[in-house]
Amino acid sequence: MPESQAQSAVVLELTRQIAELEKSSDSEAAQEEIDRLRGQLEALQRVGTGAPKDAWDRVLLARHPQRPYTLDYIQLLFTDFTELHGDRRFADDAAIVCGLARFEGRAVMVVGHQKGRDTKQKLLRNFGMPKPEGYRKAMRLMQMAAKFGLPIISLVDTPGAYPGIGAEERGQAEAIANNLKEIPKLAVPIVVIIHGEGGSGGALAIAIGDCVLMLENAVYSVISPESCSSILWRDWQHKQDAARILKLTAQDLRGFEIVDEIIPEPPDGAHTDHAHAAALLRPRIESSLRELSALPAAELLHRRHERLRKLATFVRES
Repeated sequence: MPESQAQSAVVLELTRQIAELEKSSDSEAAQEEIDRLRGQLEALQRVGTGAPKDAWDRVLLARHPQRPYTLDYIQLLFTDFTELHGDRRFADDAAIVCGLARFEGRAVMVVGHQKGRDTKQKLLRNFGMPKPEGYRKAMRLMQMAAKFGLPIISLVDTPGAYPGIGAEERGQAEAIANNLKEIPKLAVPIVVIIHGEGGSGGALAIAIGDCVLMLENAVYSVISPESCSSILWRDWQHKQDAARILKLTAQDLRGFEIVDEIIPEPPDGAHTDHAHAAALLRPRIESSLRELSALPAAELLHRRHERLRKLATFVRES
């Protein structure tokens, strides 16, 4: 299909999804997704494809509706995937997918956020915004992986943790904080891949690892540009400026040594060729696992601890 026709098809699909979401749900998450889809729609109608020019262009690419999600990467990179469910305390959260799989013949545990393609899937997956039970599921299965000596592959792509009343009542902040406390103790290699949006604590709760890889058009930040704009300027009209000052691109974060390596994407973005995007990612996962698996457990934990200690930077003003 020619690029212009493909883009027109995406515009029509976004328009349809906005209309369906407006009819099917009035939740806070649905309204936020509608606003995000409208922003994506405006961008697609305003500009065509091509190399991104600034931080906001990267945000739009990271949110592209055809970008590969966690289940796409699982299908392309892993074999023998068996999904595991539930936190053993409340319910199963479809916004986080976890399971056993094989990578290049080696058994691993895969954990990742999952968004939806169509309206039904978006509602089922809660737009990729996990609730406490999702983080507790992830923690339960990460600890299982550590018990059996299995490396962990974490795939990050979320606007953020779900802020609804039910999630707060069930301990959203505690669930995220517990993950931040417990994941660094796991004595197995952990490779983190930020392949879409890395939104605040919702991403960080499964993004602690020994090696953090980030696709070149992904973003990773403490807050979305829209929310940052609404706080600093009292409206969303300055979201482009917010994206710039947040330093949320892979290039910015590599400079701060928050991510270890930037993984290239197909020329117009990962959404144009899922298989090619996965092929570019595969060798770096393989080399990371090989390097980390060669380390004794004590050295692995020491290096992880030192890596986390170096993330904070203090600047003394003269």
